[in-house]
Amino acid sequence: MPESPIRKLVPFAEEAKERGVDVIHLNIGQPDIKTPQVALDAVRNNDVEVLSYSRTEGTDQYRKKVAAYYAKHDVKVSHKDIIVTTGGSEALAFVMGSIADAGDEVIIPEPFYANYNGFAVAAGVKVVPIVSDIEDNFALPPIEEFEKSITPRTRAILICNPGNPTGYLYTKEEIKKLSALVKKHDLFLVADEVYREFAYDGLQHYSILQEPGLEEHSIVVDSVSKRYSMCGARIGFLVTRNRAVITTALKFAQARLSPPTYAQIASEAALETPQSYFDEVIEEYTERRNILLRELSRIEGIRVARPQGAFYCMVELPVKDADEFAQWLLEKFQLDGQTVMVAPAGGFYATEGLGKNQIRIAYVLEKDRLIRAVDILKEALKQYPSA
Repeated sequence: MPESPIRKLVPFAEEAKERGVDVIHLNIGQPDIKTPQVALDAVRNNDVEVLSYSRTEGTDQYRKKVAAYYAKHDVKVSHKDIIVTTGGSEALAFVMGSIADAGDEVIIPEPFYANYNGFAVAAGVKVVPIVSDIEDNFALPPIEEFEKSITPRTRAILICNPGNPTGYLYTKEEIKKLSALVKKHDLFLVADEVYREFAYDGLQHYSILQEPGLEEHSIVVDSVSKRYSMCGARIGFLVTRNRAVITTALKFAQARLSPPTYAQIASEAALETPQSYFDEVIEEYTERRNILLRELSRIEGIRVARPQGAFYCMVELPVKDADEFAQWLLEKFQLDGQTVMVAPAGGFYATEGLGKNQIRIAYVLEKDRLIRAVDILKEALKQYPSA
């Protein structure tokens, strides 16, 4: 199993904190936005007397409300098309196990969410990467590159939309190109849409579940973690109209019995969150993104991709090895008692050697803290011995 590029530096961060250093975390997508009070109150005030199992696929009541949520976003699905999972992570694991056997292949544009590598390894699936580039903001690579990579063992194309770690938001036209390709070759199109709520600059998220004629080919992975700032609830979904996939994924779900009951109670209540909450969150993240891009632009020798969604930013640094730089930040560097923790981007690629001088920044901190973090990063690059 590969290490997480996001979490592998945690011991160095903990040691820095023990030395009294204030570590500003830019490494992990843990929002600081408050969880909707209605979700917290639902757990605090519930009258459960026996904390029992739920149905394996999640409670009917919750799944029906999730289906109603999708309907508001122009996605027509039944509650029977939804399996509630222990986080989006479990949904991804179920997908890998359901659509592919050991030795089969899944094509993924890179850089991609690092744990896709882990889920693939666990399922014995080979990741076939298609490189996207910071120069064009990590847009979808030419569709011809995908077609050239299709073999008899190919089972699916997997995308994250909006993207983690890139923040790129796929256009409707790009989704249609992928749709035509998977139908032509009878593949699945899997979309990790956990950041679907976060699209900026007036852009709109287009779900693969909205694409006509893709009903048997589309599988969506979703989660409450980022949408409601409920990462610790560990509630996600697998959504597909393909009955064979649902039937197969349910077997994996039965092996873990059921998703957590209290978390489903909280997540069901979270569906009552008003649109004003999301409007405020999107406005806040847009401001943070703009401030981050402005401050980063003042650092000589770096390149930055402009995120259109989610809350991540890919940055190319004037260093040879971002892993070494990130560790040095925690072990050897501080500015007035502070340092920053970043996620080296090499772990977001499957192609060996790519992303070695890139990092991912999660702009999930208050604006003043973000500005301070970039100031520290700027000074660190000046002092870094291998820069």
